[in-house]
Amino acid sequence: MARTKVQKKEILDKLDGIMKDAQSMVFVNFHGLNVGNTTQVRRKLKSENVGFFVSKKSLTKKALLEKKISGILPELTGEVGLAYGVDLIAPAREVYEFQKKYKGNISILGGVFDGKFMSKEEMLAIALIPTQQTLRAMFVNVINSPIQGFVMALDQIAKKKTV
Repeated sequence: MARTKVQKKEILDKLDGIMKDAQSMVFVNFHGLNVGNTTQVRRKLKSENVGFFVSKKSLTKKALLEKKISGILPELTGEVGLAYGVDLIAPAREVYEFQKKYKGNISILGGVFDGKFMSKEEMLAIALIPTQQTLRAMFVNVINSPIQGFVMALDQIAKKKTV
């Protein structure tokens, strides 16, 4: 069923609001995903503070081109949704988790990251970045490693002197 001009205007306004507030967006092809799985995806994304919006590709492209985002808009094929969030990495990471789970039914097509269009490959690379909590733990481990090695060396020296 065709949309009226009023409905299209409402969708464009919604897309404009999403793009204004979002730090990053991921273009998602969800072809073949059944209703139950789609509901599960939406709930998981919402729990991670990632929104998901579906509109016609022509309206999505129009809204994106009006924003004057740098780079080249990736090709939007199939049924396209828009995962977005305030966190730069969360939308890509969460969609990637579902891409692994539902192979062939959901995939990343590209996105917008830090005000630039990104290709599929670039968004997949972003999706592989660990969470901030994991990065902090890795950093603490890197800092702790030399200290731990020094303490173990001192312990071995102390054991040799007491024998």
